[in-house]
Parts: sequence; structure tokens; C-alpha cells
Amino acid sequence: MLLIQDLIDDAKCYQEVRNLRWPDRVCCPHCQSTLINKRGFHTNQPHRQRYQCQGCQTQFDDLTGTIFKGHHQPLKVWFSCLYLMGLNLSNRQIAQELGLNKDDVQKMTQQLRQGIVVKKSHLY
Repeated sequence: MLLIQDLIDDAKCYQEVRNLRWPDRVCCPHCQSTLINKRGFHTNQPHRQRYQCQGCQTQFDDLTGTIFKGHHQPLKVWFSCLYLMGLNLSNRQIAQELGLNKDDVQKMTQQLRQGIVVKKSHLY
């Protein structure tokens, strides 16, 4: 069986997060400094860039402070889930398409919806 997330490139997903999060240049989520050093990539997620702020010495990565932080699903699975939500599929259908447990999909869609609401509230 071919799963939708197998058609998506994880590297492009991380690049898109960086483009949306930092359109001009990377800044520290703690102190907002733009004096940042790259610190390699995450051990288990090879496209997830790590950074260290020269100002406050805080270490962070592409997902720090986002709705994707601290979750075991690859970023491409989150992007796939968001896409399928946009097609108005049920959580059960999304779980089937992604080959995931329905409880995991329930948590993911809830978190994505909450993130969308928060983002929209910051726009107004």
C-alpha cells in the first residue's frame, strides 16, 4: 500500500517551516536576537536544523515553539494530515490514509486546529 506521506519530501517540509517562520532570517525564540549559529541537525530527524543564539546562548531548532514540537510523528506526516484536513476528511479517513492510529490522528487534528485558531487570532 502506498501512503500519502511517502510522496512528500521531509527536507522540503522543514525548508517550508523555516521559510514561513523566518522569512528574513532566523531569530531566537527566547530573546529575538538574529545573531544565530547553526549547530548541525537533529539526530533522529536529519533535516531538522539546530541553532544556538549568540545573545542568550539558548539552543533551539526549527520546531521549537511551534505546534509540531515534542511529537514523535515526522513533519511530513503532520503536513499530510493538514492537507487531508483541508480536504474535509474525517479523522478515521485520515488515520486510514496515513496508516496511523485514530487516537493519534485525533490528537494531531486537534492540535492543528488549535494552532490555526491561535494564528488567526494574531492576525486580527
